[in-house]
Amino acid sequence: MVTAHGHIEAASFRIPAGRAWVDGDLSIPADPKGLVVFASGSGATRNNPRDQKLAAYMNEEGYAALLLDLLTSHEESVAASTDGLSHDIPTLAQRLIDTSEWLTWNRDTSTLKVGYFGTGIGAAAALIAAAGLPSLVQAVVCLEGRPDLAGPSLPELKAPTLLIAASRDESVLQFNRSALEAMTCERSMEIIPGAGHRFEETGALDEVARLSRAWFDRHLAG
Repeated sequence: MVTAHGHIEAASFRIPAGRAWVDGDLSIPADPKGLVVFASGSGATRNNPRDQKLAAYMNEEGYAALLLDLLTSHEESVAASTDGLSHDIPTLAQRLIDTSEWLTWNRDTSTLKVGYFGTGIGAAAALIAAAGLPSLVQAVVCLEGRPDLAGPSLPELKAPTLLIAASRDESVLQFNRSALEAMTCERSMEIIPGAGHRFEETGALDEVARLSRAWFDRHLAG
């Protein structure tokens, strides 16, 4: 059950995902246009200030947002000292699929169209999951991610996909260009001028939010 806070309803959930339970924070504005699921490769999406800011922006623009931790708290503590499960992209993708299927029967989200917002390794997981759920996932945005690691799922992807990269992060730019070439769905790539890997420069994150909202308005709400 979601509880109201001003014009936004919010709730925290523990969601079954295979043998694990993953945590998510769901926020829903009045009469939402769709649902954006945020997924990070580090697992700690819910406590990431950047993702929280982007989720709040999506709420203001009329979208429900789910900040999802793809790792359990124990896995997150292990991942802090080793690559571990944080780089097990197929497992992260399957957990995102399981969560998305849970959203279809949760009464607060069952009627909402779903879009993904993936960052880092979570971008690859989001693309793999979207390829596996072509009738459910309507749009994908990837930020400073490794979409190239989605590999054979890229040409199978149906959901319109936007890749956003920082102009000063040359290695990530190359990874994104490689993924873009492998896709056959509607896709686009935007480069934020003057931005570094974390998009901490003045106005950089605002531009990320604007581009993401426009993509979701076109392919999710539309």
